[in-house]
Amino acid sequence: MNKADLIDRIASGAGISKTQAASAIDTSVESITSALKKGDRVALIGFGTFSISQRKARNGRNPQTGATIKIAARRVAKFTPGAELKKAVNRGK
Repeated sequence: MNKADLIDRIASGAGISKTQAASAIDTSVESITSALKKGDRVALIGFGTFSISQRKARNGRNPQTGATIKIAARRVAKFTPGAELKKAVNRGK
């Protein structure tokens, strides 16, 4: 499923226009992104939690040359699925 498919499903499910559904999705993504930039967690009960994780600096290896390179420390976005999402995915098997 891509963004256009998601917009179609939200528009038909909520009985709103595709423009309104696209605006709702864009606003949601922007809100989650800005919260993560500030270092906040975003918890959607039943779905999951978006948070920031800190990765330490480490040494890596260039696969072409085999040379050792330094990989800088960085913050990364992390998603932890909620219990209900895990159950729903496992029921689909």
